[in-house]
Amino acid sequence: MNAAMSEASAPVPTPPDAALLARLRAGDGVAYEELVRVNSGRMLAVARRMLRCEAEAEDAVQEAFTQAYRALPRFEGHARVSTWLHRILVNACLIRLRKRKRHGETSLDELLPRFMDDGHRIDAGEPWPQDALAQLEAHEVRTAVRDAIDRLPERHRCVLLLRDIEGLSSEEVAEQLGIRADAVKMRLHRARQALRALLDPALAGRGTPCDE
Repeated sequence: MNAAMSEASAPVPTPPDAALLARLRAGDGVAYEELVRVNSGRMLAVARRMLRCEAEAEDAVQEAFTQAYRALPRFEGHARVSTWLHRILVNACLIRLRKRKRHGETSLDELLPRFMDDGHRIDAGEPWPQDALAQLEAHEVRTAVRDAIDRLPERHRCVLLLRDIEGLSSEEVAEQLGIRADAVKMRLHRARQALRALLDPALAGRGTPCDE
């Protein structure tokens, strides 16, 4: 009985961001400076990956902090502040990408695998080596990967970035893009196939072939 009463009267743990949120909502300028200092580096890295333009990335981060400050009264604190900021930033980047006129995109249909009537692939290409992932660490191949991602159509590129680079779930990507989760999975599958086709010249035929 005493144990039950003690357990019932135990204080509820305070969320780690609760104190910071309270200070922000009270208009504490030092708290806002702390928020920017702690999160700006990671957010800038995200914006750079998505926008591939330093000036635009910096503007997107600044815009995200401004939007977050204005949205503080509506933020209920169910997620960590860093997660909330990440979502705001991703949305700011997506808006910029939609407005940007894309150049150098490759038609996805040209990159997707083709199949014969019996189900075998046409132009399957050479298998990648078992050490392909290790080769991705090489500077020239990392550059090839970034360039290949840039050549994907925007809607497929965004899904690939959000799922495979930023680590969002299909449901989170669907919410960010305003589409269904199954559409996210389909675009991701096609984007990965296209990305492999674009990377084949860099990785195919090197070392010992890996199993298909």
